[in-house]
Amino acid sequence: MQSIAVYSLKGGVGKTTLAVSLAWAAATRSARRTLLWDVDPQAAASFLLGAGPAGRHEAQAVFAKDLDPAKLVRHTDVERLDLLPADASLRALDRFLFGLGKKKRLLKLIDDVGRAYDRVFLDAPPGPTETSEQVLRAADLIIVPVIPSPLSQRALAEIVAHLDRNGGRRGPVLPVYNMVDRRRSLHRAALEANPDWPVIPMASAFEAMSAATGGVARLPAGSAAAQALFALWAGVEKKLAQRLKRG
Repeated sequence: MQSIAVYSLKGGVGKTTLAVSLAWAAATRSARRTLLWDVDPQAAASFLLGAGPAGRHEAQAVFAKDLDPAKLVRHTDVERLDLLPADASLRALDRFLFGLGKKKRLLKLIDDVGRAYDRVFLDAPPGPTETSEQVLRAADLIIVPVIPSPLSQRALAEIVAHLDRNGGRRGPVLPVYNMVDRRRSLHRAALEANPDWPVIPMASAFEAMSAATGGVARLPAGSAAAQALFALWAGVEKKLAQRLKRG
């Protein structure tokens, strides 16, 4: 099992859509047994994967070890893709984790629940929170979606500097230009400045994911958006294999 965090310092960069799309690619493209763990209190990934209305608020109980995370796992309509959903209890998770004082609690939980999976995706809350710090310490790879703009690139630089300064990451950071519109000169200039970064274009199929529950983007296989997503996933798998080989 290897874990992949999708994280951003700021909202509105397509973080959750990218996390769900990559989890879908892992399950369908690579036939990986995949879990998406939604640790964002907004529960957007849970919504996109068809989680129904929250009943008992039990997501935080997993972190307190009052509840086995496997008991909250739900199957989705995508073969080999499961969901560990978020709920409103996560709004108090930062305070709980800070008081707990155990900085690797999430890492140990992933090691336990991840035994049944090949890939565990973590949809982290945006911003510098105690929860996101736990996510970054646990992930074998950190994917950071970046809008091709100076502010988003500045946010990425702040993330990397913070992680390097505090030793707060376990795996490498992979920046991804997301929601790219090549008609915009600002976007084209950003791509030219970092030609090696993966690029995911703006696509209506991705945007449509937020309009209905119960499914993820089934992009036409020949579309530019699908090819970009599959290329990104292939690169992620390659990086994970290299990391595993290095031990």
